[in-house]
Amino acid sequence: MPSPICTDDDFIKLWESLRSGAEVSKALGIDIRHVLRRRRRLEKKYNIVLHTKNIKNLDLNKYLNEKRLQETRHNVRRGTTMDSGRIIVFSDAHFYPDDETTAYRALLESIKEFKPEIIVCNGDAFDGTTNSRHARINWSDAPSVVDELKAVQHYLGGIETASKFKSNFIWTLGNHDARFETFLSTQVPQYQNVKGFSLNDHFPTWKSCWSYFVNNDTQIKHKWKGGKYGGANNTLHSGINIITGHTHVLSVDSLTDHSPNFKNGTRYGVQTGTLAYPKGNQFIDYCEDNPINWRSGFVLLTWHKGQLLMPEMIQVWDEDEGLVQFRGKVYGV
Repeated sequence: MPSPICTDDDFIKLWESLRSGAEVSKALGIDIRHVLRRRRRLEKKYNIVLHTKNIKNLDLNKYLNEKRLQETRHNVRRGTTMDSGRIIVFSDAHFYPDDETTAYRALLESIKEFKPEIIVCNGDAFDGTTNSRHARINWSDAPSVVDELKAVQHYLGGIETASKFKSNFIWTLGNHDARFETFLSTQVPQYQNVKGFSLNDHFPTWKSCWSYFVNNDTQIKHKWKGGKYGGANNTLHSGINIITGHTHVLSVDSLTDHSPNFKNGTRYGVQTGTLAYPKGNQFIDYCEDNPINWRSGFVLLTWHKGQLLMPEMIQVWDEDEGLVQFRGKVYGV
């Protein structure tokens, strides 16, 4: 068993100096969960109390978000604190080879223009048509798994290139993304932990998780409640801002009540649309040419003094002409 990176005495001295799990984690270069587990172990071993800083002297959001992230095992939940800044969230790209959409081009332009500190792929970048549990429809054509992977790598690579920040790419996994590993774990369970059999192996730049928290009062995840009113129901029942994909609906629902945690008591339920073309080849047989309440686009989130401002939608106006609408104007991309 390898020796710890610092002795018990050194750890205790460091804790008493910093008195913060996040700061000790940063100082030692290890996961905060390991730091907190060791703190509890040493308290029990030496019958001592390793105090934290007085919460009144800390940014409350930072403390609560750190506490929330401690509640789950590694990579189930990630998060950050943000006083002022921007996050762009896109979802349901269902990337296919040679299928660059207007929404995707608008996404690249928005990343260059607004320079978001964090970019979140909110699930279903990978479609996984050929390894779906659903039967093939008629003789419909679909790209192979390897061609899909290459397409996702290509388009996510374009996002990485467009971004000013190179280390804040988050991928909140969706049900289609899960197809990759679910199929393999079911068919060839003996290959568990073999490199390449996890979707993460093919996208090392993107940090995967099921949900991503900002300031303890905003959650970004692929899906929860569905339907036209999914956004409204999500924020109503969660009590926080919540940003979801999955439905391909692009919408912002506001809810105002007596909650003291939000400016004017207002929080938001956001649905992030689809980065794909709603009438694209991924969906043409699946939807059977039915009318669908889907919209192509994505959302821009802005924080001011730790509060989420009214979320903004960038929505495709004309796919063929390459036009999108944003803040009351139409732009070509």
